[in-house]
Amino acid sequence: MKSLVLIATLALATSAVSQQIGTNQPQGQDGSYTLSVKSQLVTEAVVIKDKSGKFIPNLTANDFTVTEDGTPQKIRVFEHESLPVDAEPLPKQDPNDEQVKIYKKLARTSFQQSAQYKDKRLIAMYFDMTAMRPDDQLRALQSAEKFIRTQMTSADLVSILRYQGGSVDVLQDFSQDRNKMLSILETMIVGEGQGNDESVSDDSSADTGAAFGQDSGEFNIFNTDRQLSALQTAATMLGAMNEKKILLYFASGLRLNGNDNQAQLHATVETAVKSGVSFWPIDARGLVASAPLGDASQASPGGQGMYSGASATAVNDRFQQSQDTLYALAADTGGKSFFDNNDLNAGIVRAQKAITDYYLIGYYTTNTSLNGAFRKIKITVADSLNASLDYRKGYYANKEFGKFNGTEKERQLEDALMLGDPITELTIAMELNYFQLNRAEYFVPLTVKIPGRELALAKKFGSEHTVIDFVCEIKDEIGGNTVTNLRDNVDVKISDATAAELAKRPIEYSTGFTLLPGRYSIKFLARDDETGRIGTYQSSFIIPNLNKETKKLPISSVILSNQRVDTKSALFNTMKGKDQAKADAVNPLMSAEGKLIPSVTRVFRTDRDLEILLQAYQGAPAAPATAPATPGAAAPAASARGPLVAYVSIFRDGKKAMETQAVKAEPIAESRLGTTPIRMKVPLTNLTAGEYDIQVTVLDPAGNRIATWRGPMAIAR
Repeated sequence: MKSLVLIATLALATSAVSQQIGTNQPQGQDGSYTLSVKSQLVTEAVVIKDKSGKFIPNLTANDFTVTEDGTPQKIRVFEHESLPVDAEPLPKQDPNDEQVKIYKKLARTSFQQSAQYKDKRLIAMYFDMTAMRPDDQLRALQSAEKFIRTQMTSADLVSILRYQGGSVDVLQDFSQDRNKMLSILETMIVGEGQGNDESVSDDSSADTGAAFGQDSGEFNIFNTDRQLSALQTAATMLGAMNEKKILLYFASGLRLNGNDNQAQLHATVETAVKSGVSFWPIDARGLVASAPLGDASQASPGGQGMYSGASATAVNDRFQQSQDTLYALAADTGGKSFFDNNDLNAGIVRAQKAITDYYLIGYYTTNTSLNGAFRKIKITVADSLNASLDYRKGYYANKEFGKFNGTEKERQLEDALMLGDPITELTIAMELNYFQLNRAEYFVPLTVKIPGRELALAKKFGSEHTVIDFVCEIKDEIGGNTVTNLRDNVDVKISDATAAELAKRPIEYSTGFTLLPGRYSIKFLARDDETGRIGTYQSSFIIPNLNKETKKLPISSVILSNQRVDTKSALFNTMKGKDQAKADAVNPLMSAEGKLIPSVTRVFRTDRDLEILLQAYQGAPAAPATAPATPGAAAPAASARGPLVAYVSIFRDGKKAMETQAVKAEPIAESRLGTTPIRMKVPLTNLTAGEYDIQVTVLDPAGNRIATWRGPMAIAR
């Protein structure tokens, strides 16, 4: 008699993973059949209140109606989670009875689904040790200790997470063991896990050539994406529990600027929403009062900005931007941010009281498509209840990559480009620059860097290789129209000598576009063709109209690099033949020495000189002098062209670490823009490892104008 085997897999997670239901495999040689069934349980935490704002108790599953994209869903799970806000704190422990230990090393654990979470408030304390100075770390840890000692109630379960060294560690699962949690916090206070430097470098590291760039440790410096990605990892871990979770995010700000990947912010928020996690950021800096011109901890900023108020405005703007991202994380996940208050414990208590009674509703979705599309959820009750409901309004379906043919692979990339929920399975860093070509157009070189350790190698004709697909779209931010796009793929062949280095070296890719001045948004996708994993980079950028700059000397972007490649390298070419020659002719990064590759992460080693490239534009040549039209009238002003002078200053902790000799740059005679290329090489051998600020100053003696550019960089040994 033939047998029938039923394999049922129930994924108890709040994210939606749709799978084909009832897939029959062909009959085997032994005459048996295999039927695989995979279902997905989608859970919703629903808070229902009456007109007076009070929770409505004693409801059943029959009182609720659930639809997904208009399709009714059958409720399979229904629970009432009772979380009283007036619960008394746990009895205070006598300090003499506390059994607090200092561990030699903190052990890592993981989250486990448990029946003990029923009617419990789940509070995860997440300490971002990379984003807090030592004094801020101490303040955050002491506030957490105070809450556990004096304000933790019988309805609370607390866990402790830490981000450092590039990994998220669960130091304590949800528990009420106050002695254990206090021991962990005390161990962290005395020094465990307080390293601020995530970069790992070694002078013995092999140099495998220009195709791989700098060490992959550079991705851990100046990269807000790493902090957001770590938060996404924490939210994914917490998604193992169906109950609502609070994540208290202790950090000293999180500044997301134009150089960072906005796609990672969206992905982090979406993961938190799927996992039922609300972020409650707490700024560990507390109430900050900044002196208008800085304090004694750093040198005076200098320049005329001291007198115009520009310096003080820049300080305030920078501080505000460091809180804006924290505010966005809270607002988009249902939490609240806590800023400008020295009593960090008050922020913890506010989060504690935010979660009250709710109903946990679960259903097995009838939509089995793996299209990554947004699915709307609507939950209603009878009109007679006159109730207001608070719940997650929908979720993005997951994307699963299988075996696709060529047409399906192209459609997959197109769909991924259109998704509102970015795919961030691969890490991508990008740098955009601009150089003026004529009075109207600007050349925009684009450089992308991907850690080699995230790419899969495959055997082809006896050698290792990896194939990467690229797709890019640039839109006008004001009109929303697509300005230009790109579709390319490269087959990176790796020799036996360099294959092992791929695990710790990034791969770089570059191209360029011609754009008009304006505001743009860019979305760039890279796909590992061996595994189907996709990474997304999404950002906004501005191409300024340098023709309108009259007070300062107009300059292009400033390129920092210590890497050149052969122009024939296939990895860096997006075009071939005549198209490539035409693009190279207008690309300022091209020279007889090779193609200059911008350092996306601005991390450099002392064994190579730092190369700096920029252009200044002096305008049209001076008109011949003519006599004034009327006696006593002034002659019209005319721009004068002459050599420019440029030098580089490097600062550390507000103090000047080094300054180069000034170099002279001559304008291109036939250029109508007065284009003056400026190239400098700066030896870094006398600098120690660490973070710096670099400033490039360009002087125009003939026109009595100046231009300055300043940005961060790091030195790795």
